This record gives sequence, C-alpha cells and structure tokens, in this order.
Amino acid sequence: MKVALDAMGGDFAPQSTIEGALLAIQEFPADHQLVLIGREDVLKKALDAHNFTSPQIEIMHAEEVIGMDEHPTKAFSQKQDSSINVGFKLLKTGAVDAFCSAGNTGAMHVGAMFSIKAIEGVIRPGIAGFMPKLSGDFGVIMDVGANADCKPDVLLQFGEIATIYAEHVLNINQPKVGLMNLGEEEKKGTLLTQAAYQLFKINKNINFIGNIEGRDLFNDKADVIVCDGFTGNVILKMAESIHDIFGERNLKDDFFSKFNYEAIGGSPILGVNGNVVIGHGMSSPLAIKNMVLQGQRMAESNVYMKIKELLSK
Repeated sequence: MKVALDAMGGDFAPQSTIEGALLAIQEFPADHQLVLIGREDVLKKALDAHNFTSPQIEIMHAEEVIGMDEHPTKAFSQKQDSSINVGFKLLKTGAVDAFCSAGNTGAMHVGAMFSIKAIEGVIRPGIAGFMPKLSGDFGVIMDVGANADCKPDVLLQFGEIATIYAEHVLNINQPKVGLMNLGEEEKKGTLLTQAAYQLFKINKNINFIGNIEGRDLFNDKADVIVCDGFTGNVILKMAESIHDIFGERNLKDDFFSKFNYEAIGGSPILGVNGNVVIGHGMSSPLAIKNMVLQGQRMAESNVYMKIKELLSK
C-alpha cells in the first residue's frame, strides 16, 4: 500500500511536511510506503538533513507548486506539474491508495472533482470534520464547508456517506445519525431540515435518531452529525477557537485539547473516487503525521469503494 503526501503543500512546507512524514513512517507497517511529491532536490536535501533513508519512502518529482493564495481552478488547470496535480494523477491511475495535502484547499477540492471525479450517484461530495466526544471517541460531522447551500436529498446522502466512514474508519458499530437543528421535535427548523427529516426517517441505510441540538455535539447522542456546509464550518471554526482560547489562558484539559486540528490532522473529501485528505494550511509536523495516518486508515478500509457499493444498490 502507498500513501502520497504533497510535500510542498502548507505554510511551513517542506520542513513541516518532511518532519511529519518521518513521524508517520514510524507507524507504518513494513509493507506500506509513503510517496513524497515535490521538487526532488529540495526533498532529498531535507531528508539528508535528518540523516534519514528508508525503502519505505519514495520521492516523486513535481516541478511546480500551487500557492496558498492562488485561484484554485486556474492554478490546477495551468500548473499540470504541480505537486497537487501529480498527486491526483497518481491516485487516478492507482499508483497510490490515498493522497494527502495541507496545500491550497480549493485546489484540492477542484482536483478531486475534475481528476478522480465524484462517485456515480453522489449528488455532491462533501468534506467531513470530527467532533471530540466526552466518552473519549470522535464523531463525524458532515458537511463542514464544501456545500454552503444544500437540498434535502444532499443532506440525506451526507448521512449515508458519513455513516460508512464512521463504521469502517472509526470502527463505530451502527453509528447513530442526528440531523443538526434548533430543536428535537420533528417539525422544528427550517424548510430544509424539516424536509430532510422526512427523508431520513424512512431511509433504511442509516440509524437515524432524529434531530439534535448544539448541546449534543460532544455527547454520545449521535455519532454522525449532518448539516449543510455553512453550519458545519461555523461549528468547526468555533471548536478550533475554543482550543485557542484555552491556550491563550494557559488552561489545560485533555478533552479540550482534542479540539486542536492537530489531533485529527485533516478532513477527508467523501464521495469521490479515491481516498483524499485535506490538511490545515498551518499544519505542524504532528498534524501532517495524523493526516497521513488518516489517509492510511481510509485506504486500509477501502472506504470509498464501500460508499460506491452502497450507492450502486
């Protein structure tokens, strides 16, 4: 199995990506490899600085880099030899089993949509985020930014797709699915959530437990939280700000430390023909490591194929 990492992606690349790669490779099984994508001379120099050589690390040369502030669609189409473009080419041809990058988020999303494309039957691929639970586990929240406006059938499909991820990557048995709303009652909420509720309650592919409220984000009422990308992104950024506030006030707590993006490392794009993880632009080596390991777990579980099998039915 091979996991590809955009070694030029992120605000602190390639130093941070190389250090994160070296941390990740320590947890790889002997038959797994990590493919570093970027300027070969730069990456070799960075690896030499750490006195590191291993048959488990391979370098794939990519001459260009898509900057964090570049227009995603234009940069992806014009920079054919960028590390992001090369990564998606490897994923599309099956040369690697997962592709991870902390680079330009928009370019990663564009690359997923135009290179490996959406799984047949997926209305809109989405980005999944993760909520720490007081029990010590993590739950899935989807969507967290890819689709600000959604229709009821899109929300329903988010519930199905995120359920597959929760089952096969997070190893949650029969994940409980909750629809984020402003009240628990069936008739509460917007026209969108009211219509979505009617679709959820008759769907046999998910374990729907009804509406949930903001106070249920961190308890075990739901393992999968469904919402539109606007709502999900607000929730995700609020959670990150709580971690930052704790740090500024020198407060330490094991639960709130999980609000740090480093704890998960990245967000998967679900609903596309491949395993793709997008990391935070400011990713530290620890975040890079966890992003790579998440890509590895997705590849091991073959999660995108399981989504494909569900929709083919």
